[in-house]
Amino acid sequence: MIIVNDLKPGVTFQYEGNIYTVLNISHNKTAMRQMIVKAKAKNLRTGTILDVSFTGGDKVEPAHIDKKEMSYLYDTGDALVFMDNSTYDQIEIPTANLEWEKHFLKPNDNVMISMYEGEILGVILPDKVALQVVECEPAVKGDTATSATKNAVLETGWEIRVPLFINQDEMVLIDTAEGKYSGRAKE
Repeated sequence: MIIVNDLKPGVTFQYEGNIYTVLNISHNKTAMRQMIVKAKAKNLRTGTILDVSFTGGDKVEPAHIDKKEMSYLYDTGDALVFMDNSTYDQIEIPTANLEWEKHFLKPNDNVMISMYEGEILGVILPDKVALQVVECEPAVKGDTATSATKNAVLETGWEIRVPLFINQDEMVLIDTAEGKYSGRAKE
């Protein structure tokens, strides 16, 4: 058991039948009351963010999350198919569970799959991924007064804003947390 006073960002725990990971934690102690521990936690099954309040000294059950490296193979329309790199076993994860992540996956990419007691929770993306620009607006000379960015479409279909110097067929780095341009990819 984990005492809630010891919770830190990144710790995973079970609460009310669900699995959560701590995003943020705060302790509130006043002279006349017992400590209140407030945790902002993400449900690893649904992806929803929840604010939970505990009384100091409460205990929660730890949840050990396993991670396994797998290769992304293809999209069936209903699910994304991944293959275990060591056993060649294939698994399917419903597309509805990976709405955000699919924008940053291309075939043969290696990703980490998170699991809890055999139940697949999702995909852990790297912080940044390199993707190719397949469609890009032309840069208009002298158009830097308002904004020095233009629209671009990546090979996965994701649309982003890029600086004017980025051209079609270039490789760019994308921040997977926000889905934004991060820089040019080294070739």
